[in-house]
Amino acid sequence: MEFVSKDEKARLEKRLRELIANRSKISERIAEARDLGDLKENAEYHSAREQQGLEEAEIRRLEERLQRVQVIEDNNAATEAGVVFLGTTVRLRETDSGDEDLFRLVGEAGGDDEDVVEVTLNSPMGEALMKARVGEKIKVRAPRGVKEFEIVEIV
Repeated sequence: MEFVSKDEKARLEKRLRELIANRSKISERIAEARDLGDLKENAEYHSAREQQGLEEAEIRRLEERLQRVQVIEDNNAATEAGVVFLGTTVRLRETDSGDEDLFRLVGEAGGDDEDVVEVTLNSPMGEALMKARVGEKIKVRAPRGVKEFEIVEIV
C-alpha cells in the first residue's frame, strides 16, 4: 500500500486519462506509417510502435498503482498543531549554514512546483520529517554525511 495526498491521486488519474485518450492518436500514426510502405525500413512506423509500447506500459503501471494507493485526507488538525504530515509544506533551516528552503512531504515526487523541494515519504528526509513538530531539529543521513535541520514553520 502506498500513501498519497488527494492532489497526488488526482494527478495520477489525470495522467492515466491523458494516456488512454492518446491511444487512438498513436493507432492512427501507426496506420499512416504502415501505408508508407516497407515496414522493415520505416522509421515512423517503428517510432510509433515504440511509443505505443511505452505508453501501454505506463497505463498498466498507473492502473496497478491506483489500485494500491491509500489517500491520506488533509489533516488540518495536525497542521494547526504544528505537526508535519503527508502533503505538508515546511520551511527548514539547515543548522550548519542557516540556509532556509521550503520542503513538501509527498507520496511521490511530481516536480510540479519549482519553489518547493518535494520529499518522498520513504526517503531519509521524509522519514525524519513525518510527525515532526515546529521547532524540532531533525537529522538526515545524506550522501555527504548527516545533516541537521530545524523545522521553522509549516506553510
